Amino acid sequence: MPSIKSNYRVLIVGAGSAGISVAARLAKKLPADSVAIVEPASKHYYQPLWTLVGGGVGTREETAREQRDLIPTGVAWIHDAAATLDPDANRVVLASGGAVAYDFLVVCPGIQLDWHKVAGLAGNVGKHGICSNYSYESVAHTWPTIQATKSGAALFTHPSTPIKCGGAPQKIMYLAESTFQKRGLRRDVDVEFICGMGSSFAVPRYQQALDGVMERRNIASTYLHDLVEIRPEQQVAVFAHVHDLSQRFERRYSMIHVTPPMSAPDFVKSSPLANEGGWCDVDKGTMQSPKYPNVFALGDASSLPTSKTGAAIRWQAPACAENVLAVMNGNQPTAIYDGYTSCPLVTDYGKLILAEFDYDKNLKETFPFDQSKERWSMYMLKKHVLPKFYWHGMLKGRA
Repeated sequence: MPSIKSNYRVLIVGAGSAGISVAARLAKKLPADSVAIVEPASKHYYQPLWTLVGGGVGTREETAREQRDLIPTGVAWIHDAAATLDPDANRVVLASGGAVAYDFLVVCPGIQLDWHKVAGLAGNVGKHGICSNYSYESVAHTWPTIQATKSGAALFTHPSTPIKCGGAPQKIMYLAESTFQKRGLRRDVDVEFICGMGSSFAVPRYQQALDGVMERRNIASTYLHDLVEIRPEQQVAVFAHVHDLSQRFERRYSMIHVTPPMSAPDFVKSSPLANEGGWCDVDKGTMQSPKYPNVFALGDASSLPTSKTGAAIRWQAPACAENVLAVMNGNQPTAIYDGYTSCPLVTDYGKLILAEFDYDKNLKETFPFDQSKERWSMYMLKKHVLPKFYWHGMLKGRA
């Protein structure tokens, strides 16, 4: 791996799926030592499989790789965290106190899990019937929590904030409900989906399909309410209406799967690159900053108005890399990302609805059949094919 320098032609903040994919593509076009990635984590995770891990299929260890093994050849890894983005000086200040200068900056540090925004939640995941698939640490508690639930209420939450993989809060719910059913416990366990959004899914075709699954399996749903507090010792969850926080209700639970509120990392929020919502502001087609032409952003921390999924990054990364190279060569960015995203919606063990759509909620389905139908083949795609595609294709800049 190249030695660390004080400045780079391209500096990438974040070595998740977006950062590695863009780096791999740029490294093939630029001289060695031109690109560096700032990333504090030593491990890299294939997070889409955490749904199955939480449902008792596979282990979390199978989703992890050493970060050093994924950094593309010729790309420097600055094993540190970004503390300040300073686009006016074309530099990134590191948590260790140093700074790295750049000619071009690509911002893709992922999303921040704001556990602290739910009173009583931080420090209690894995205890008192509380679980969450949303981190490598917490996903280990989900399956034991489902197994320990014999009666009472099983709650599954979805906040009103943008989140990574918008379908994930429902996926684990369907697997848990199926588990209760197979164990003869369903009559004793009430399953409820409590969501801060206005419906189960943003695209009508898939919304109708998911609503049908919930109705058929007697899963209750409540919308436009956020989880705002948990009283762990009492196993009580408090929800507030998203438009009027004074409107609240409580639910006792035996288990609760929590999807925490999420936001852009704090160093992005506090930077000149952030929009009013705190996301790194870029053109939704070219991924170029409107204020700083040498800055691009993609992935979960960006302002791109699409679902925050790995499949979205699969289409963002090549366009972003192409546009960085175009501007570097004195041209205007021409590659346009149309908002394509995909959400493989697991609805049971061996069943999956493959949602694919663009910015305008137009369907962008890959296969010549109705993907809103639950299918075993699509479940096999998620479980066996997509992980290999990720590790050996996407992260290598090959697909």
